[in-house]
Amino acid sequence: MENNNKELTISAPKTIMEMVKTFEDACQILGEYHSLVAHYKEIADRLEGYDGKELLDLYAFLKLRIIAAALNEGWTPKFDREEIRWYPHFYILTKEGYDRLDEDEKKECRVVGRAVSDAGVGVGFFFSAASFAWSASGKDYGYRLSFRTDELAEYCGKQFIDLWIEYLIG
Repeated sequence: MENNNKELTISAPKTIMEMVKTFEDACQILGEYHSLVAHYKEIADRLEGYDGKELLDLYAFLKLRIIAAALNEGWTPKFDREEIRWYPHFYILTKEGYDRLDEDEKKECRVVGRAVSDAGVGVGFFFSAASFAWSASGKDYGYRLSFRTDELAEYCGKQFIDLWIEYLIG
């Protein structure tokens, strides 16, 4: 008699970071009727065909809100003294500053250079300034793009770096 029993393989459930690799993944997780997804689609439909680069930051912000909502799995900040919220942080370096990084540091970062020798930009959740070959950053605000864990903030900052660049500096 032939044995047709096949071994059952049970895989561990995926983490939210494994499930959200793209903007489309985040939309799918939230569902088309989620308010953020529905409003994004409505705005995108109304502006379809508009070729304005000045809207890149708006689209990026809306997409990052959807991604943050999906990654946070229903968590929203309460803004009380006991709560800790996390944000991705970025450095803006000049070419000279980037050139001074060692090879390991260069692998860890995605750098957007600034050609101006004294440039400052107030953006999203932090202020960033570059003057000659240094840069500094500190968080300012940005609660809509906060995360419940530092791992989620770091993941979102790295996985969706192109959206963050569009949102923060265009």
